[in-house]
Amino acid sequence: MTEDRISSTHPQIPPTTEEARLLRLRLLRSRRVGAITYHRLIAEHGSAEAALDALPGIARAAGVARYTAKSREDAERELNDGRATGARPIFFGEPDYPALLAEIPDAPPMLWAQGKTELLQKPAVAVIGARNASSLGLRMATRLAKELGDAGYIIVSGLARGIDAAAHQAALSTGTIAVYAGGLARPYPAQNLSLATEIGTHGICVSEQPPAMEPRARHFPARNRIISGLVRAVIVVEAASKSGSLLTARIALDQGRDVLAVPGHPFDARAAGANILIRDGATLIRGADDVLEVFSTLPMQPPMRPARNTPQKTEQPTIPADPAPKPARNLRDTAALHAEILGRLGPSPLSEDQLVRDLSLPPQVLTPALLDLEVSGKINRLSGGLLSKN
Repeated sequence: MTEDRISSTHPQIPPTTEEARLLRLRLLRSRRVGAITYHRLIAEHGSAEAALDALPGIARAAGVARYTAKSREDAERELNDGRATGARPIFFGEPDYPALLAEIPDAPPMLWAQGKTELLQKPAVAVIGARNASSLGLRMATRLAKELGDAGYIIVSGLARGIDAAAHQAALSTGTIAVYAGGLARPYPAQNLSLATEIGTHGICVSEQPPAMEPRARHFPARNRIISGLVRAVIVVEAASKSGSLLTARIALDQGRDVLAVPGHPFDARAAGANILIRDGATLIRGADDVLEVFSTLPMQPPMRPARNTPQKTEQPTIPADPAPKPARNLRDTAALHAEILGRLGPSPLSEDQLVRDLSLPPQVLTPALLDLEVSGKINRLSGGLLSKN
């Protein structure tokens, strides 16, 4: 069986067969197909099957010869390996996929999940901070996680040493979600292996990477967007002025989440990042009561994103009678547009919205060109809708 071919203007329909899941995994794991490219390919072509058929042609147009998509055998191997570890895949649009996470523009097309999947649908808050945390920082993280857990919130963090581990440990009895940078078979750091095992039993561990993937530096910023995407608010307990916790806070703001921070002594470098966040507008908190007061003023859900990334339960999509025609693209104009885009980009990230404004082009013209350049490896997509040149 194959996936139904649906209009590119309709939200993604969840896969209902093993074949449909296999096709989606093949598309996701194909070379140079990231989360945003995956969603755009599904939106443009209507199904993973059609997108896989189109990929070699897209690659040729971008100057990549002999492009092949991820093989069926490799995708089957990943599915079998993941299930052998006790994990299961949750694809975008399926009922167990976290509703808040589905709202971010670069939502993971698939998550591997090990543990209590029902926790993914409950209200959650992230507690993150320094790896080399102070004793006061660890006590604060423990207290926040315990009291917020008792108040009905699931605690989300990244399984790192220090603040993350303290928050997870304190929330084991009430519910916690650990987001891995690598695959679920590769918890990091190794010293938290026993904690990871406990979370997999009493809470849930999730990752967008293949189960056997060793965590690499580039995986951590991608992991951070999932941490903030799962929650209503991110709490930073301690963080250096240049740290992954500050990156997560900035991603959270881009996603429309609230950022809260625990103040620290101005002479303590471990508190510098949290103090900077407060200076720049983050809400200062002294304990769980302050957090709950903030939550009492928040809407139950963040503003809706475009329908492309919104999972729907309807199974019979309405296909518009007259879809908008695609703009014609000849080789000379395409090459000129590619050159103009590359001329605007550099190693420092630039937002896609800013690029649209700079070039004064409609999205239906710019989007296919960006897809070409991403598939050809000439540009990188980063969290928060940012682009950079390789």
